[in-house]
Formats: sequence, C-alpha cells, structure tokens
Amino acid sequence: MSSKRESILIVDPDSAALKVLQELVRSAGYQVAVSPSQAEGFQLVRDVGVDLLLLSADLNDIQCCDALAEVKGSNATSGTRVILLTDGTGAERARGLELGADEVLSFPWEPVELLARIRVQLRQKRDLDEMREKTRIADEGREVAQTAFQAVAVTEKMTRDAFSLARALKIGVSVLFAIAILIAGIFLLYSRRADKEARRAYGVIAQLERSAHRQEQLVADARSARADLQQSDVLRQKQQLQHQSEELRQKISGAGGEEVSALRKQLQETNNRLRRIETESQTAEEVIRAYAPSVCLLHVSVVFLDHSSRRPLRYAGITGNGEPLKDSDGNPVYTLEGRAPEVRADFFGTGFIVGEGTILTNHHVVQPWWKNDELGSVLSQGLDPGIGEMIAYFPDSSAGVSVSIAQVSEEADLAVVKGDLAALKRPPLKTDARKEAAVSGEPLISLGYATGINAMLARAGEEAVDQIAKATGGDADRVVNELVRRKLVRPLITQGHIGDVSADKIVYDAQTTSGSSGGPLINKNGQVIGVTFAVVRGFGGSNFGVPIRYAQPLLKR
Repeated sequence: MSSKRESILIVDPDSAALKVLQELVRSAGYQVAVSPSQAEGFQLVRDVGVDLLLLSADLNDIQCCDALAEVKGSNATSGTRVILLTDGTGAERARGLELGADEVLSFPWEPVELLARIRVQLRQKRDLDEMREKTRIADEGREVAQTAFQAVAVTEKMTRDAFSLARALKIGVSVLFAIAILIAGIFLLYSRRADKEARRAYGVIAQLERSAHRQEQLVADARSARADLQQSDVLRQKQQLQHQSEELRQKISGAGGEEVSALRKQLQETNNRLRRIETESQTAEEVIRAYAPSVCLLHVSVVFLDHSSRRPLRYAGITGNGEPLKDSDGNPVYTLEGRAPEVRADFFGTGFIVGEGTILTNHHVVQPWWKNDELGSVLSQGLDPGIGEMIAYFPDSSAGVSVSIAQVSEEADLAVVKGDLAALKRPPLKTDARKEAAVSGEPLISLGYATGINAMLARAGEEAVDQIAKATGGDADRVVNELVRRKLVRPLITQGHIGDVSADKIVYDAQTTSGSSGGPLINKNGQVIGVTFAVVRGFGGSNFGVPIRYAQPLLKR
C-alpha cells in the first residue's frame, strides 16, 4: 500500500511567480523543486527525472521549444508529464501541445484549476507507470515459462538419446514441469492479488481519512462547533433585542417631531420581535421536556467487504500504542488478510421514536453510501459498503441500543429502524400528516444532533473536551461511550420559521447543520410535521424537511 511521494519541478524566470507556484504546489503535499533557469531545469529533468514539470515559458523562444520537444522525447520511458504556462492565444496553446506538452494553461490561471490539472496529470502518469509495471511482470513471467519449456525440451531430447533411462527421465521431467507451473502460478496470483488490494484500498482511503478522528482533531472540531453554537444562541438574540429596545427609548426621550414617530415605530417592531422570541422560547422549553428524551443520536459504522469473498477490509497491523501500521508517507496500510481490526468509517445522524421499538430517520443516515458519490465509488474498486454496527443513544440513558434497518422508503429520504426500546420507557412523538399542518410563516422547532459528537463536546466545555480527548484518543466509539457516561448526550433545539411548503419538502430557516439529518420538525401545536433531510454547510440558511405524511406507508407496514 505504500507509494513514493510525487515530485514536481517548477521552472519560471519570474522569481515572484516562482515563489507563488512553489507555495501553492507545496501546500498540496507534493515534493517541490524550483529553478529560475529553463536550461538548468531541462537538464535536471534529463539527469534526475521528475514526475511532473511545471514550465512557464514563451513559445516564441525557439531554444525553449527545442528543449521541450527533446525532454518529452528523452523522457518517453520515464513518463515525465509537462504542464505549460503561457501568455499565448489559442493558437499558441495548440502549438504547445504539438511540441509535447501534456497540458497548456494561459494566464491568468486559477489556483484551484491548476492543482486539479496537476492531479489529473499525476494520475495519468501513475496509470501509465502501473501499465508499464504490469507489462514488465508479464514479460518476466513469459521468460520464466519459456525457460521452463526449453528445459523440458532439452530433457526430452536427452530422454530420446538415452532410451534406457526413459522411465526415470520422464518422472524427472514431469516433476520439473509441475514445479515450473506451480511457481509461475503463485507468482502471477500474488502479483494480481497485491495489485487488486492496492487499488481497492486507495479507492476508499479518502473516506476513511475523513472519519478518522484523532485527539488533536477532536479538540479543534469541538472548538469550531462551540463558535457556531454561540452564534446561533437564542438567548443572545434576545439580549440584543432588549439592548436595542433600551437604546430606542433613550433616543425617543431626547428627540422631537417626525424623528419621534419613526423611533416609536422602530421600538414597536423591536418589542414585537422580542415578544415573539419569548413566546417561541417558552414553546421550545416545553418541547425539550416532552420530546427531547425520545430523540436519539444514531451512530452508524460502515465496513468495506470484498465483492467476491465478502472478507472485510482490515488494517495490516496495530502498533503497541493502538495505532494502525503506516507506510513511509504516514498512511495506514490495509489488507484483506489477517485478523487485525476492520477498517470502519463512522457516520452520525438523528432519529426519533414513532412507535413501539420503532425509530424514524433518513435513508441516507442508515445507509450513508446511498446517493453519496464518494462512498459509492468503492463499488468500482471491488468493495461493497455494509453496516458493521448501528447504535442509538438516547439522552440520560446508561448505554446505547443496537438497532437494525427495518424498511426504507421508495418515495422519499426516509427509513425505519427497529430495536428493543422497552427498557427506556420513552414516549413516541406525536405526528400530524395533514397537508395543512405545515403553513408558511408559522414558527417551527428543529431537534437534532447537529455536527454529531462535536456539538455535544462543544457544550461540555473546554476542560471536559480535553479530558475526553486524552481518555479516548479521538476514537469515535470511545468518545460516544464517554459522552453517555457523562450524561452529555442530548439534542440541540433550534427555532425558526417555515419559509415555503411544496408537495415533497418543507423549507425552513431554523439553524442546523450536518448530523441533524433524520431529526423531527415540530410545529407550534407540538406535533411532528416533517423530518430534516438536507442542510446547508454551516449554521443558518435554508434547510429542507420531508413532510411526515411520506412516512405513513412505512409506519403502517
């Protein structure tokens, strides 16, 4: 699973532009060398060889054009890729491609586009290198087989010349031939398996890296979530309106004429907003007491199974301090063999009780790869995603409850999971499936575990976060168990208003973010009218819920 760090040579006579390019490419994690001289840079490519040459040049320079064509010709076997940066027009870009450049960009170029084109060229180089390596292995295999067959031919000739020893020689030839076939078969089988496992593991490594929390990352995520929660605090909004009201009163006492009328109008509007927030806050408090105990955090662990053998993807090994074995670049090493722990990706969402042993949530929560292009890509690598474990954690509970998928909706992003919830004694949430239950402009309350475990850590305080991070090392399972032990599992309640209602969605502005998917949306009458299924990045903005009536077929079955 290890791979060398890819090297990039940047050639640009402009020192300022050279520095900008160097910092940009190095920030993307590549090994970078620079040269202000084109002659020196071309010579370095010839002598040492690099994976990619990033060349800023004028195509009117004949010497540069000749050197470029020479470099591409001399490096045909090593496969150095060339991206040409030029001020030229479309005709000059075409000329650059004719001279051998693999890609041509005109100034001004966008950093994001440049990095993307660098990744594409390096990916193409890796594919070509892999093809060359496979060709080399195949050639060696053919040479081994040819040698074996030549040995058989020589032995058979000797058998004909020494007829008296025919029986003994035939046995020897058969054994030699069988050994040659066995060695060639083992070699080819091992090469194909190693290559196949490498491609599979690299296909999912991006998803695994995203879900692998380490101690330092856990603390950083909790701090970020704490800042978001502070920005969405209803109490802070109330305090701001109270302060604004007091300022308007002071201005009115010292004003006169038409200004007094305008200030009084502003004061009236401010007081109306304040009263509305106070009324809605009281409703939210009642919802917290009645509904929050029945809203759970869903922790879904995704495993990756070999499509043919159904063996799980595993770490190649675990070190003494519990860390997975890593290659020279610091990346975990994966395999389909052995008994090391399985590779798992952790996902979090929200669910709520709607009946005896029944929890309603989103389809994409219980099957995180559903309509997920990144996780779905593992299918093309010979791996199938599957559920390793699904646990529901309720507020003030002493342990999680194992649940499993019962049904998924064919019409909307909804699913039902089942588990033994009898010991919890939590009431199901009341629902209102009528179309008129959701009305534009009406207040709405959203319950959910926004940002998953990060929001709960954020509300725990800095000291508690440090303690949990040190005790768990950032492992998701251990973090959740620690939150349960400390009674810190509780949903985030936010308030807002319904912006629009269509046949298949409710648009609302109650602040939330990822992790709230599957949470209930409650109207002013205290009834569930929808289920959150899509949120914008970060807090605020317009979010979307599935009308609860789409869940009725699932609940009836």
